[in-house]
Amino acid sequence: MERVISLLQEKNEYLEKFHAVNEHELINFAAGDFENVELFYQTRDKILELINCVDGLIEEENERMVVGVTEARRAEAARLFAEKDRLVEAILAQDLQIIEYVEKEKSNIIRELRSTQTARRAVGAYATVERAKALDE
Repeated sequence: MERVISLLQEKNEYLEKFHAVNEHELINFAAGDFENVELFYQTRDKILELINCVDGLIEEENERMVVGVTEARRAEAARLFAEKDRLVEAILAQDLQIIEYVEKEKSNIIRELRSTQTARRAVGAYATVERAKALDE
Protein backbone atom coordinates (compact mmCIF):
# COMPACT_ATOMS: atom_id res chain seq x y z
CA MET A 1 0.00 0.00 0.00
CA GLU A 2 2.97 2.28 0.58
CA ARG A 3 3.75 2.21 -3.14
CA VAL A 4 0.15 3.07 -4.04
CA ILE A 5 0.19 6.04 -1.65
CA SER A 6 3.47 7.20 -3.16
CA LEU A 7 2.07 6.86 -6.70
CA LEU A 8 -1.10 8.75 -5.75
CA GLN A 9 1.07 11.56 -4.39
CA GLU A 10 3.11 11.56 -7.59
CA LYS A 11 -0.05 11.71 -9.69
CA ASN A 12 -1.29 14.70 -7.70
CA GLU A 13 2.07 16.42 -8.20
CA TYR A 14 1.69 16.00 -11.96
CA LEU A 15 -1.85 17.33 -11.75
CA GLU A 16 -0.52 20.36 -9.85
CA LYS A 17 2.08 20.91 -12.59
CA PHE A 18 -0.66 20.63 -15.21
CA HIS A 19 -2.71 23.19 -13.28
CA ALA A 20 0.30 25.53 -13.02
CA VAL A 21 1.03 25.26 -16.76
CA ASN A 22 -2.61 26.10 -17.50
CA GLU A 23 -2.56 29.02 -15.07
CA HIS A 24 0.57 30.48 -16.64
CA GLU A 25 -0.78 30.18 -20.17
CA LEU A 26 -4.17 31.60 -19.20
CA ILE A 27 -2.36 34.81 -18.24
CA ASN A 28 -0.79 34.90 -21.70
CA PHE A 29 -4.11 34.16 -23.42
CA ALA A 30 -5.85 36.89 -21.43
CA ALA A 31 -3.21 39.30 -22.73
CA GLY A 32 -3.86 38.11 -26.30
CA ASP A 33 -0.51 36.28 -26.49
CA PHE A 34 -0.93 32.96 -28.29
CA GLU A 35 2.68 32.68 -29.41
CA ASN A 36 3.45 29.66 -27.20
CA VAL A 37 0.23 27.74 -27.83
CA GLU A 38 1.97 24.82 -29.56
CA LEU A 39 4.53 24.40 -26.77
CA PHE A 40 1.69 24.75 -24.24
CA TYR A 41 -0.25 21.86 -25.78
CA GLN A 42 2.89 19.73 -26.10
CA THR A 43 3.70 20.29 -22.43
CA ARG A 44 0.16 19.36 -21.43
CA ASP A 45 0.34 16.20 -23.54
CA LYS A 46 3.62 15.15 -21.92
CA ILE A 47 2.19 15.66 -18.43
CA LEU A 48 -0.91 13.67 -19.38
CA GLU A 49 1.32 10.86 -20.65
CA LEU A 50 3.14 10.81 -17.30
CA ILE A 51 -0.16 10.74 -15.43
CA ASN A 52 -1.30 7.84 -17.61
CA CYS A 53 1.91 5.95 -16.77
CA VAL A 54 1.38 6.55 -13.06
CA ASP A 55 -2.21 5.32 -13.39
CA GLY A 56 -0.89 2.14 -14.99
CA LEU A 57 1.55 1.63 -12.11
CA ILE A 58 -1.23 2.19 -9.58
CA GLU A 59 -3.35 -0.41 -11.34
CA GLU A 60 -0.46 -2.90 -11.28
CA GLU A 61 0.12 -2.29 -7.57
CA ASN A 62 -3.57 -2.74 -6.81
CA GLU A 63 -3.55 -6.11 -8.58
CA ARG A 64 -0.54 -7.24 -6.52
CA MET A 65 -1.97 -6.24 -3.16
CA VAL A 66 -3.06 -9.28 -1.23
CA VAL A 67 -2.93 -8.09 2.36
CA GLY A 68 -5.45 -5.90 4.13
CA VAL A 69 -5.10 -2.16 4.19
CA THR A 70 -4.88 -0.32 7.50
CA GLU A 71 -7.45 2.30 8.34
CA ALA A 72 -4.71 4.97 8.38
CA ARG A 73 -3.61 4.05 4.85
CA ARG A 74 -7.20 3.95 3.67
CA ALA A 75 -7.72 7.47 5.10
CA GLU A 76 -4.51 8.69 3.42
CA ALA A 77 -5.63 7.25 0.08
CA ALA A 78 -9.06 8.87 0.49
CA ARG A 79 -7.39 12.22 1.21
CA LEU A 80 -5.22 11.88 -1.90
CA PHE A 81 -8.22 10.95 -4.02
CA ALA A 82 -10.11 13.99 -2.71
CA GLU A 83 -7.11 16.18 -3.57
CA LYS A 84 -7.02 14.63 -7.06
CA ASP A 85 -10.72 15.38 -7.52
CA ARG A 86 -10.17 19.00 -6.44
CA LEU A 87 -7.29 19.40 -8.89
CA VAL A 88 -9.23 17.81 -11.74
CA GLU A 89 -12.18 20.15 -11.14
CA ALA A 90 -9.85 23.16 -11.14
CA ILE A 91 -8.19 21.94 -14.35
CA LEU A 92 -11.58 21.45 -16.02
CA ALA A 93 -12.53 25.02 -15.10
CA GLN A 94 -9.25 26.23 -16.58
CA ASP A 95 -9.82 24.21 -19.73
CA LEU A 96 -13.17 25.94 -20.22
CA GLN A 97 -11.40 29.29 -19.98
CA ILE A 98 -8.70 28.12 -22.40
CA ILE A 99 -11.34 26.99 -24.89
CA GLU A 100 -13.05 30.37 -24.59
CA TYR A 101 -9.81 32.28 -25.26
CA VAL A 102 -8.87 30.04 -28.19
CA GLU A 103 -12.34 30.38 -29.72
CA LYS A 104 -12.19 34.18 -29.39
CA GLU A 105 -8.78 34.27 -31.03
CA LYS A 106 -9.98 31.95 -33.78
CA SER A 107 -12.93 34.26 -34.42
CA ASN A 108 -10.60 37.27 -34.54
CA ILE A 109 -8.35 35.53 -37.06
CA ILE A 110 -11.32 34.58 -39.23
CA ARG A 111 -12.56 38.18 -39.08
CA GLU A 112 -9.10 39.44 -40.08
CA LEU A 113 -8.92 36.99 -42.99
CA ARG A 114 -12.32 38.07 -44.24
CA SER A 115 -11.32 41.71 -43.93
CA THR A 116 -8.11 41.03 -45.85
CA GLN A 117 -10.02 39.19 -48.57
CA THR A 118 -12.50 42.06 -48.87
CA ALA A 119 -9.63 44.56 -49.10
CA ARG A 120 -7.91 42.48 -51.77
CA ARG A 121 -11.11 42.34 -53.80
CA ALA A 122 -11.50 46.11 -53.52
CA VAL A 123 -7.90 46.69 -54.60
CA GLY A 124 -8.34 44.21 -57.44
CA ALA A 125 -11.50 45.95 -58.59
CA TYR A 126 -9.79 49.33 -58.41
CA ALA A 127 -6.81 48.01 -60.40
CA THR A 128 -9.18 46.61 -63.03
CA VAL A 129 -10.92 49.98 -63.36
CA GLU A 130 -7.57 51.77 -63.63
CA ARG A 131 -6.37 49.35 -66.31
CA ALA A 132 -9.59 49.85 -68.26
CA LYS A 133 -9.12 53.64 -68.09
CA ALA A 134 -5.55 53.31 -69.28
CA LEU A 135 -6.64 51.17 -72.22
CA ASP A 136 -9.37 53.65 -73.14
CA GLU A 137 -6.84 56.45 -73.27
